[in-house]
Amino acid sequence: MRDPLDVKRFMALVIIALLPSVAASLYFFGLRVLLLIFVSYAAGGTVEVLFAGLRKEEINEGFLVTGLIFPLVLPPAIPLWLVAVGVIFGVVLGKELFGGTGRNTFNPALVGRCFLAIAYPVALSSGWVVPGSGLLGRLTQYVSAAHVDALSQATPLELAERNVFASAADLFIGRVSGSVGETSALAILVGGLFLLAVGVANWRTVVGTLGSFFVLGALLQRLAPGSFGRSAGTCSLAGSCSAPSSWPRTRSPARSQIPASGCTAPSSA
Repeated sequence: MRDPLDVKRFMALVIIALLPSVAASLYFFGLRVLLLIFVSYAAGGTVEVLFAGLRKEEINEGFLVTGLIFPLVLPPAIPLWLVAVGVIFGVVLGKELFGGTGRNTFNPALVGRCFLAIAYPVALSSGWVVPGSGLLGRLTQYVSAAHVDALSQATPLELAERNVFASAADLFIGRVSGSVGETSALAILVGGLFLLAVGVANWRTVVGTLGSFFVLGALLQRLAPGSFGRSAGTCSLAGSCSAPSSWPRTRSPARSQIPASGCTAPSSA
C-alpha cells in the first residue's frame, strides 16, 4: 500500500475521471441523479463511519469513489430505498468484512449491484428513462418512478433481443436508455483516457479487457449472427477503465499498484 497522501491523490483522480459520466447522466436523465448520489453517500458513508469507529481507525476516503460509482450503475428511476440497501450491502459484504479499503477482493459497488439484481430483479430490470435531447436535455427535469410509465424506453440490449439495434452514434454519445452512468461511451472514454494519462489506469488491463471483449464478441457473432450486437460496448468500456485491485502487483516493487477494489465498474475503492 502506498502512503496515505498517495492514496488520497489516487482517489481524487478517480473521482475526477468519473465526472464526465456524472455530467452526461445529468444531461440525459435529469436532476434525480444527484439524489441517487446523495443517498448512496449518506447510507454508505454511515456504514464507513460505524466500521471506522469499531476498528478505531480514521475514516477512509475510499468510499468517496464507491459512493459515486454505485448510483452510476443503477437505473435512473430506481427507488431511493433500494439505493441505500444496495450500497450498504456492498460496502459491508464487499469491503468491510475483508478489512476495509485495500484489502477487499471485489468491487463493493458491483457487489451491491449484483445483490439488488438477485434480490430485486424487477426493480433492476425496469426504471429505464428515455434520455433527454436538445440543448439542455433533462438538466432542468426531475424524473421519478412516477413518471417512468410515460417516459420509459427499452435498453439497447432489450431492443437487440428483438433484432432492433441502436445506432452507433447514439451508443457513442449516450442517447440510449440504460444505467445512469453507463450509456455514454464518449464520457467513459474521456474518463478512461484521463486515468491513463495520469498513470492511474494500467494500459495492459485496458487493452486486455477490450481485446477479450472484441474477440469474444466476434466469435459469438459468427456462431449466432445478431445475438451479440454493439449494445454491450459501453459496459465493456466501463470495465476496462477499472480500479487496479485485479492487476498484478509483483511486476515491479518500484511500481506496485494500490490494491483498491474493483474489476468492473469505471473504478472503485
